[in-house]
Amino acid sequence: MLAGVALMLPACTQGSARPRSASNDAAARKAPAKPYSRDPFPSTYHAYPGVPTLLTNVTVFDGEGNRIERGQVLFANGKIVAVGQSVSAPAGVTTIDGTGKFVTPGIVDIHSHLGDYPSPQIRALSDGNEATAPVTADVWAEHSVWPQDPGFSRALANGGVTTLQILPGSANLFGGRSVVLKNVYARTAQGMKFPGAPYGLKMACGENPKRVYGSKGREPSTRMGNIAVDRATWARAAAYKRKWDKYDADGGDMPDRDIAMDTLRGVLSGEILVQNHCYRADEMANVLDMAKEFGYHVEAFHHAVEAYKIADLLKANNTCAAVWADWYGFKMESYDGIGENLAILEKSGACGMIHSDDENGIQRLNQEVAKVLASARHAGIEISDAAAWKWLSLNPAKSLHIADKTGSLVAGKMADVVLWNGNPFSVYTRPEKVWIDGAMLYDADNPRLRPVSDFELGQPGSGDVK
Repeated sequence: MLAGVALMLPACTQGSARPRSASNDAAARKAPAKPYSRDPFPSTYHAYPGVPTLLTNVTVFDGEGNRIERGQVLFANGKIVAVGQSVSAPAGVTTIDGTGKFVTPGIVDIHSHLGDYPSPQIRALSDGNEATAPVTADVWAEHSVWPQDPGFSRALANGGVTTLQILPGSANLFGGRSVVLKNVYARTAQGMKFPGAPYGLKMACGENPKRVYGSKGREPSTRMGNIAVDRATWARAAAYKRKWDKYDADGGDMPDRDIAMDTLRGVLSGEILVQNHCYRADEMANVLDMAKEFGYHVEAFHHAVEAYKIADLLKANNTCAAVWADWYGFKMESYDGIGENLAILEKSGACGMIHSDDENGIQRLNQEVAKVLASARHAGIEISDAAAWKWLSLNPAKSLHIADKTGSLVAGKMADVVLWNGNPFSVYTRPEKVWIDGAMLYDADNPRLRPVSDFELGQPGSGDVK
């Protein structure tokens, strides 16, 4: 019976059909609104519960460059409510007297490999570099993140780090996608993913790709080989984007998916942010020209040891530099590093920030900035402590396109807050309490609020050094 009905349908349809028009055909060919998901691994992050809290009698670095003496910070429902010398607080709010202490936004580290190169550092856990081809834009760092990495709690408790970008390594020209995480323990990387944060694309220039692939007897083995492979790859990506853009507009046969090209198409469409490992000034200039050739934007150069030489170019291209305080000389492309790098960028009006690239350095980024300030002042460059805190929170948040949500103590932003037991630019100071989205996740005075990875549970000394 069903077969008979099926056979009759074409005739019935044909008899009642109206004449087709060009517009009918175009509608029939129209592609689905979303032929594939741009976010197949969405964030499942949920903030831990907190209570309305008022910090009083504190020195505040608000992350926007302001310093408030004997100030107050109020947060509730996961958000900053008010910051000032005197704020109106509701009855029953939990009040913490911070006399002699400092309050800052949580630190945002734009360059970390926690989870992908976790502790203990053994080959079984080494998952940050897919060093099998110079172009591996198909890999996503989040698929290597081990949420139980003890480094996350060290960064929180010792360093006051509340947000961090996890990047693939720098063996490849196109290393893959990065992911931005809230520094909370969760069962999955998705449970840590910063809601709404754009993806990044890790790229690298210079010695690493040419050394890795030159040693394998293949391109690239030189800096000119690096750029050649980059340009050929961007040309393929541009062609891929044209096919998909045409399909999205006109329909027809769906193009074949290419996971690596999906990422590069996202960059060319402005959805994915380029985070580029690069040391030398001349190479950064080459990359900026290449970006103009193919129509993408370099959000930040990472390591950027020679950024001070091209501060004007970085400013003109609205490209930031994520740097160390004083790492230099460990290979030729890092030879011209200077302690004033970040300060010169600031004075030139360029965007700069501190970053770690290291599981130990991430625990002392506040001290790294203190070293920059010391070098700058020795050279006669005066930058206030409050202005320097932008290098630790607001500027990296801007480069990750999450500054509307975190990075400074402004009403309506996430209550990512650190109470330091002294001046955070002193080597003797450490976090006393850390809140993420208004939830206290670390308290130096409460052993129960010292996060311990599942991996460490039951091991001697677990939690004692955090």
